[in-house]
Amino acid sequence: MPAECVIGVDLGGTKLLAGTVDAGLRVHHRTQRPALADDPKGDAATVLDALIAVVDELRSTAEMEVVAVGFGIPALIDQTRGVAVMAVHQPLAEVPFGAIMSERLGLPVVVDNDANAATLAEYRFGAARDSHTAVMLTLGTGIGGGVVIDGELFRGSQGAGAELGHMVIETDGPPCFGNCPNHGCLEALASGSALAREGLRVARAAEDSALGQALAMGQEITGALVTELAHDGDRAARDVIALIGMRLGVGISNLVNIFNPDVVVVGGGVMAAGELLLEPARQVVAQRALQPSRSHVRVVPARFGAESGMLGAAALALDAVEKRAPA
Repeated sequence: MPAECVIGVDLGGTKLLAGTVDAGLRVHHRTQRPALADDPKGDAATVLDALIAVVDELRSTAEMEVVAVGFGIPALIDQTRGVAVMAVHQPLAEVPFGAIMSERLGLPVVVDNDANAATLAEYRFGAARDSHTAVMLTLGTGIGGGVVIDGELFRGSQGAGAELGHMVIETDGPPCFGNCPNHGCLEALASGSALAREGLRVARAAEDSALGQALAMGQEITGALVTELAHDGDRAARDVIALIGMRLGVGISNLVNIFNPDVVVVGGGVMAAGELLLEPARQVVAQRALQPSRSHVRVVPARFGAESGMLGAAALALDAVEKRAPA
């Protein structure tokens, strides 16, 4: 068994997933919990404390020496300073994240946007492997994005690039979530939060459906419930997922036209809907994207599912260890 390992941490809008990972990207221990523990209105200190607790838990159970920690967080990262400049779903604006975590943990720390981390994992080891140009969308509470061009993550001039979930696909659409000031973003229309909102709307309108009956029985209409009922065959739930898929397809069509990618990988918790979501999206891409891109691109699910971000964060940490190793 290898003598060293790293910890990869994926912080989402509502979920925190972390694991102890060796140099072969094998996960030895995992832990998952709500992103803000029992305090959904927590501040930056609350989030940082939760992350420290997760890392400490994994270090205590690791059978190897932990030599670095990689964090994927839902924030725009200034890579030159390791600062979380702005976050839509977490209270991390202007937090010197890298320096704080490294000092508190006593370990080398690498931090990047959570969707960038997921994209890296899928590009190197997963559904985008062997591609030249790849795009990834992570559908969870919000929508993250990542782009790989010529084997390198595209981060833009300041590290704030590839915020693909905040492209506007409906100018008069609903307000976006969290700290985003926009309306009609892909995130507002095709994320897990949007899935739950549309599910509630349809449940109220279709009282005889399984979705409507669940509402009448007092169940909370969540994205996970809509997905479960859709897989069980409820037509109303399937229609909701198809609507989200068509909206997703509009966003993917824009990305196909802009980047001419070999592959668009779709990951995150919403992908539990599988082909019920992806097939409507592909149909829209076939109608809207330009040639030759639309005939070339593949739209596929993430290989690593909800673990893409954690594995990508671990890969970033492994990269940092390799760079520090003596020649």
